[in-house]
Amino acid sequence: MKEIILASSSPRRHELLDQVGIEHKVMKSKFMEKFDEYSLPHEIVVSFALKKAEYVAKMVDNNQTIVIGADTLVVYKGQILGKPRNAKNARQMLEMLNDQTHEVLTGFAVIDVETGKTVTDYESTLVKFREISPKELAAYAKSNESRDKAGGYAIQGKAAKFIESIEGEYSTVVGLPLSRLTQVLEKEFKYMV
Repeated sequence: MKEIILASSSPRRHELLDQVGIEHKVMKSKFMEKFDEYSLPHEIVVSFALKKAEYVAKMVDNNQTIVIGADTLVVYKGQILGKPRNAKNARQMLEMLNDQTHEVLTGFAVIDVETGKTVTDYESTLVKFREISPKELAAYAKSNESRDKAGGYAIQGKAAKFIESIEGEYSTVVGLPLSRLTQVLEKEFKYMV
């Protein structure tokens, strides 16, 4: 079987692949995320996932390799919430999401280095926050957990207590839609998971 490389330094994505038994290595992509404010969210996550995977695919020595890239965004009332710049920005995002439903999109790209075959896709999950007190919001925004997380929160961390409901795949919110990804690996790349 071909080697799998995850083009991400996200420990959450690494853990998700481990969870379903996909042996892999991790190589960080140095692609710099910057999007046009007029781009559609699903286009952004797919484009960024592809660019991350392409960056790493060019660095790979072994052509018997499959590279997986991914990107996640939070969207609330048409506004894209990426990673917060600081604790103040994280709190602003959380205040927006407080007692509201938002959408989390994760795009992924899979590249076979040998053949160049590439498949991209994305999944979307709706997340409903309960009403969160100002004290809880401030404490969470100041925590290190807000840093480097789309929408300023980590569903698999302390923010789990804010989640009233989800509609869709949990792993999409964490950062990698496992159900769809494993289907693509098996059907399109003959990689049995």
